[in-house]
Amino acid sequence: MLNLQDWIGKARTLGASDVHVEAGTPVVARVRGELQPLEAVASGEQLVQASQDLLGADGWAQFRNRGSADVTVVIAGVRCRASFYRTVRGVAIAIRLLAPSVKDLHACNLHPDLRRLIGPTTGLVIVSGPTGSGKSTTLAALIEEINSVRARHIVTLESPLEYLFTNRRSYIRQREIPTHAPSFEQGIVDALRENPDVLVIGEMRTPEVMRLTLDAAETGHLVLATMHSASCAEALSRLCMSFPSDIQPVIRAQLADCLVGVICQRLDFLSAQRLRVPRCEVLLPSSGAKGVIRSGQFSQLANALQAGGEEGMWSFDRYQRWIEQYTDWVRPPTLTSSEAVPVNRAATAPLGPRVPLRKTPPPSLPADDVIEIPADESVDLADLAALAKQIEERKS
Repeated sequence: MLNLQDWIGKARTLGASDVHVEAGTPVVARVRGELQPLEAVASGEQLVQASQDLLGADGWAQFRNRGSADVTVVIAGVRCRASFYRTVRGVAIAIRLLAPSVKDLHACNLHPDLRRLIGPTTGLVIVSGPTGSGKSTTLAALIEEINSVRARHIVTLESPLEYLFTNRRSYIRQREIPTHAPSFEQGIVDALRENPDVLVIGEMRTPEVMRLTLDAAETGHLVLATMHSASCAEALSRLCMSFPSDIQPVIRAQLADCLVGVICQRLDFLSAQRLRVPRCEVLLPSSGAKGVIRSGQFSQLANALQAGGEEGMWSFDRYQRWIEQYTDWVRPPTLTSSEAVPVNRAATAPLGPRVPLRKTPPPSLPADDVIEIPADESVDLADLAALAKQIEERKS
């Protein structure tokens, strides 16, 4: 029987970030960036039944039509983002284990300088990085920083909802695509009529979403958005290159005028701390960076980053040096022994004190079968030869 509860519980115990399930293959967890099997195999029928239960009737119909579906569910007490998709073996599920609560920058082990990105009341902040690098967590941390210090009306557009916020000083309205709005495009248009101070866009995927995002950033709103990229320069280049060539100069000028900053992050494993932490590149709109963006020479942004240390910019190398000197790391909460569900107790349980083996006395023998061996250290070879002859005679 397919038991997602047990698998998610085991993955949580191991500190995994993701769980991958596919019919006929072992269930796999991603622990500190490495894949680790959980010693369980699901059948196609079990996965179909589990998918129907998690998606519901409407979600299952969408999955059958499109071949994929995304939902946020709670499994084994853990809030998860589950992505369902089809493969050559049938149904597969990629499950992201989300943090139980929203954390601020310090709790996410991010540099406090990132707070300067939420200071302005208008403009565009881009959080970028490869898949699985923690973009959503950093975005949530920035929102929580605003929530804790300012009274702002924040509207989020996400697909699906990952973190649930609690109103503190701000008022946060979370909308899921397509549950609460048919598309990101329509959601942005609607949000501009909802009097937001801060607009959060889960991901900029299409040129139309990018255009509407730039327009929102220019019209008196602070806009936080994410996109996939390997560097800050690549993020800005991808954004501009998504438009037709004849309007790219206008887009570059618009971007240079409204940009507040770009974060690009990766996750590094610190072996000494046994902890994965983000390593960031941070680009700010200095006069030199704005000139590079307007000219479209995005490859020159690396020089602006190197020269912008005093202005608050961070290259990956400079940020790495900060990581090496930092000591106040925040660790995720550890599970109690009653909560832990180890995958393989023999492999995962720590070694305890050595227990001496119990000495079992040899079975007693008849007196005629006993051969006495003298304990005297002066036994010579002749005595040993005689002893060996006695043993051979007994055998015969």
